[in-house]
Amino acid sequence: MNRKAGQAQLLGLGALVLAAGLPWLLWRRAIAEIFGQFRFDIHYLLSELSPWVLIVLGLLFLLPVACSSGLHPDSRWRPVARNAYLGWGVSLYLMGLALGSQVAQLWSFTTLH
Repeated sequence: MNRKAGQAQLLGLGALVLAAGLPWLLWRRAIAEIFGQFRFDIHYLLSELSPWVLIVLGLLFLLPVACSSGLHPDSRWRPVARNAYLGWGVSLYLMGLALGSQVAQLWSFTTLH
């Protein structure tokens, strides 16, 4: 592996770590309260937990993309469906962020009133 490939992988993994920390930085109090009241209830699983599951799934799809950054397209370590992983990862992550912002707003509204 050459130096540029190593730098690209570090940049990709750094972006992945930043993306993983962003929801926690924005909504740490709402996330802590939601996970603190964990229960096996369909309402809880679908409405309160789904944004965070979408974010985690998006990050899992982005992990092979970040690890294969900078590799030659013919490399055996580069996933064949890298573009599909990228598309699914970005889509799930953005849907999770959008839904997470709404859940965090609703959660903070209901705890204040």
